[in-house]
Amino acid sequence: VQLQACEGGVVQPGSSLRLSCAASGRTFSSYAVGWFRQAPGKEREFVAVINRSGGSTSYADSVKGRFTISRDNAKNTVYLQMNSLKREDTAVYYCAAGPLPTTTASVYNYWGHGTQVTVSS
Repeated sequence: VQLQACEGGVVQPGSSLRLSCAASGRTFSSYAVGWFRQAPGKEREFVAVINRSGGSTSYADSVKGRFTISRDNAKNTVYLQMNSLKREDTAVYYCAAGPLPTTTASVYNYWGHGTQVTVSS
């Protein structure tokens, strides 16, 4: 599975942005997909995860209520809708696919290239 995240961008605090992660391969629906992020000088951290069917999701406390993860298996794509963005959301965002819907990065087998999201006025 190859993952390709869309370009992020520079947005103002309080605004919204949607990231997408497109996957190649016919087995995309066999994988849970997670989003992680890494801010400058910090370790990579879990953001959100969705299970294979899209029926179950989980979020980091820092984004709960603001971010929504979803997937369209017919389009081999996972989305991360980010609302009410804060400066502390500034980071490189990565999508990853793996066998389990876990918050642990090491469980994921496939990673997309990161995309920069900058929240700044």
